[in-house]
Amino acid sequence: MSESLRRGRLAIVCGLPGAGKTTLATKLESAYGAVRFAPDEWIRALDMDIYDEAMRAKIEQLQWSLAQRLLALGDSVIIEWGTWARTERDTLRLRARELGAGAELHYVHAPEEVLFERISRRGMENPPITREALSAWMKLFQAPTDEEMELFDPPLTRG
Repeated sequence: MSESLRRGRLAIVCGLPGAGKTTLATKLESAYGAVRFAPDEWIRALDMDIYDEAMRAKIEQLQWSLAQRLLALGDSVIIEWGTWARTERDTLRLRARELGAGAELHYVHAPEEVLFERISRRGMENPPITREALSAWMKLFQAPTDEEMELFDPPLTRG
């Protein structure tokens, strides 16, 4: 296939902490030959505070700038930000399509007790995520509906 006909693909991995986003995103990265963008990894690599929301927003903005360039070049990108709000997922999907790329959404989830057990076991956050924080986040999170999922392309793989 000529380079001009190559079509990029955006795969958004959506879910709360402990749901399995990184596990799935890593599988998709390998299966698609994609570049994976995960802000937590950049934050840790730069020895920054994982709870610094302003810095997280800047990192995600930088990652999205790079992702858009890759999509425009026909490459595949995995976004592993959690994307808790439908508006955020809509923005990513619509921009990917403007760039001529496909867009798919993968929603990973688990019951609250499973999420909390996984988060506690991995011990990556300092200070640790509390059960109260997780409960509050579950109320804020906008899970994709069937209607929203239909706006995306079918996944090339389930990971």
